[in-house]
Amino acid sequence: MKPQLLKVPTAPAYSFSVRQDYVPNLNNRWHYHPEVELIHFHRGSGTQFVGDSIKRFSVDDIVLVGANVPHYWRDDDENVSYNKTQQAYSTVVHFTENFWGERFLELAENKPLKIILDKSQRGLMLTGELKNQVAGLLAKMRLAEGPDRIILLMQSLLSMAKSEEFISLSSVGFQYDLSESENDRINSIYEYTLSNFKQKISLEEIASVAGMVPNSFCRYFKARTGKTYSQFLNEIRVGHCCKLLIDNSVSIKQLGFESGFMNFSCFHKRFKEATGLSPQNYRQLYTHKHP
Repeated sequence: MKPQLLKVPTAPAYSFSVRQDYVPNLNNRWHYHPEVELIHFHRGSGTQFVGDSIKRFSVDDIVLVGANVPHYWRDDDENVSYNKTQQAYSTVVHFTENFWGERFLELAENKPLKIILDKSQRGLMLTGELKNQVAGLLAKMRLAEGPDRIILLMQSLLSMAKSEEFISLSSVGFQYDLSESENDRINSIYEYTLSNFKQKISLEEIASVAGMVPNSFCRYFKARTGKTYSQFLNEIRVGHCCKLLIDNSVSIKQLGFESGFMNFSCFHKRFKEATGLSPQNYRQLYTHKHP
């Protein structure tokens, strides 16, 4: 599949981009770019796609996405606001791997930087103290000038290289072919699914969205994502269940139906397959971590 190639602007006075966005969904498509992306979310929550990984994202998440890795953040509908507020939505850094020179990463001293950028090809979600440390460096980087900006970026990457407090997102075997022209089709599939997952979506229905017959669609989707459409749909639904469990406002029996599962036993089974926990244990674990 070919995600959309995004051109990231860089100001003439800077070798890489650091900015704050004040509204969500600025790049509301499955896309990629040659720049590495480091993003810190200050507001909002929703569904995160990095390679073949589908997870929830929320406030204070920090993610490092490697060069040309397709990704997409879609906010929950209730969080979308296009009015600029006093609080930034996210801080975003974009830089090419060679912006500091063609041979910089080949220097022996810079091996840790090269390693963490190689790991970023799967997408990395920061956790624990590492996340707090990088958040502080990003806040300084946004205001820094001159060489200090580059030093702060290096410090951020070195902090990751020295830590194991991150989760690899995409699977080792995920591959993407940037030469194919399937951008509109895959975006239509994603958008339709995210807008309708609370209802029953038949194979004929989603195949029609893709402009294909069901058998061809099944082969197409599996070949390009490494999973069946049913698996993909269940991951979206389980992610929504996780949000409802964290909100603690819906009974466990009810939230499965509100997320598109047709019966409770199916919901319970798919949830445990995806998270390793029962819905009840998931809610208890999150409540314990966030009293």
